[in-house]
Amino acid sequence: MRYGMAIDLYRCVGCQACTAACKLENATPPGIFWTKVINSETGRFPNVKQVFQPVLCMHCGDAPCVDVCPTGATMKMDNGVVTVDPELCIGCRYCMVACPYDARSFNYGEPEEYFPGMGYTPFEESIKTEHKSGVVGKCDFCMDRVATGEEPACVLACISGARIFGDLDDPESEISKLVASRGAYQLHAELGTEPSVYYLPG
Repeated sequence: MRYGMAIDLYRCVGCQACTAACKLENATPPGIFWTKVINSETGRFPNVKQVFQPVLCMHCGDAPCVDVCPTGATMKMDNGVVTVDPELCIGCRYCMVACPYDARSFNYGEPEEYFPGMGYTPFEESIKTEHKSGVVGKCDFCMDRVATGEEPACVLACISGARIFGDLDDPESEISKLVASRGAYQLHAELGTEPSVYYLPG
């Protein structure tokens, strides 16, 4: 069992529904995003088009963040998912420097209002203590959801079905078939990190 995700760039419309779903599911503080879609433009006028690049933790097979963590807070699970134990994290941020995908965020301090001066909304009140300050956080493929048979929040929220989650070790899984048949590629594969997130060309 090795969990992974394939992202179909032909289907992605850059709506950021995955970004919003991740933020809601994980209650991340203002300014912290564990998944996002980078929008850019290619071509020259009048032949210009927008390009959307969803990014998240790549859950690398050979994760440099695991190697540099001095306390073992960053670890790789048997199912291939890279996680962070906030109780072991000392906030040194070595993992953030080692990650070539800029997939980690540091929670600097006290909870902030999303709308300064307006007070906390009921939802904000309920999640103010969700994340420990002074530690690093990141995507964990929504392992709490997966453990109950659900898909990660970003996969469920994708309006175009651009995100496919599954077992990369199962050749009969949908993700494995897509990776094998669609010319899938990994981001910065030349670094040898063996990402578990694949992109299907548009």
